[in-house]
Amino acid sequence: MYQPLEKKISPMKEYINIGLVVLSYWIISMLTVFINKTLLSSDIFSLEAPLFITWSQCVVSAGICFTLSRLSRIFPNAIYFPEGNPLNVVTIKNILPLSILFTLMISTNNLCLKYVGVAFYYVGRSLTTVFNVIFSFLLLQQKTSGRCIMCCVAIIAGFWLGVDQESLTDSFSLIGTIYGVIGSLALSLYSIYTKKSLVYVNQEVWLLSYYNNVYSVVIFLPLLFITGEVPTVLSYKYLGELWFWLALGVSGLCGFAIGYVTALQIKVTSPLTHNISGTAKACVQTVIATEIYSESKSFSWWLSNIVVLKASALYAWFKQREMQVKFQEAEASQKV
Repeated sequence: MYQPLEKKISPMKEYINIGLVVLSYWIISMLTVFINKTLLSSDIFSLEAPLFITWSQCVVSAGICFTLSRLSRIFPNAIYFPEGNPLNVVTIKNILPLSILFTLMISTNNLCLKYVGVAFYYVGRSLTTVFNVIFSFLLLQQKTSGRCIMCCVAIIAGFWLGVDQESLTDSFSLIGTIYGVIGSLALSLYSIYTKKSLVYVNQEVWLLSYYNNVYSVVIFLPLLFITGEVPTVLSYKYLGELWFWLALGVSGLCGFAIGYVTALQIKVTSPLTHNISGTAKACVQTVIATEIYSESKSFSWWLSNIVVLKASALYAWFKQREMQVKFQEAEASQKV
């Protein structure tokens, strides 16, 4: 019986496709950071309500997911979105603990970005890898190799040097740095518990994102009242201006888009390449930020960034190599 030949993509087209995906990730990721920084701490908006801005981004992301879920039913051949109901009692019970961590993570990230400069933002949140190693051992009993631990030591040294050098500048914020550390801790716990929670949604990342954003919209509401942001928002001078709501919408759209291009970059490359790409992006983002905000940094400040970036990239590379070795050993044992 005749079988049609499979259509193969030429290497050149594949490289162009990968390049476009990586470029999209860089642009959207940096755009999201700079837009959030503008919303959170610029004189243009001057709205002292960071949790409200974060809540608005969750509302936009949840709205986009809800729209896609409905359109996928109307146009199943054109749009795919996994089936799921965020109002299901069992789903709420299983996913709510993760959503609390998600809320803590995104709120502390934005609070860190509000108080620290974009150039220092990456260093301020650089301890995620260190917390990953600690919690993987405490919660999952997973041991880490000596060379990966040395990378963590280098990251801590780079972070410490960065904080020391940043404290000599006018832009230093202790509370912003603390929020960065808490954000790193929350991201680490979120990453670990995500693996457990994906079981409840059939490994559907988008469905988990949908639930997290819906639940976070509700979780944020009492926080807005407790922190006193509701009166601040209601008395905001630009509350009735269309451009203000458009800016919030764009910010929420960027938050949704970064999740999509992150998953897409991992799909067309690999987790290791994604980590390296993110590290390189952070380096470029730091350089761009110093130019945009006309910041002059010392040699030691730049050295701290280099140490953190290099150590993070080496950790990702070592971890990937170790995973490949374990996979090859498992394959060999199965053959035997």
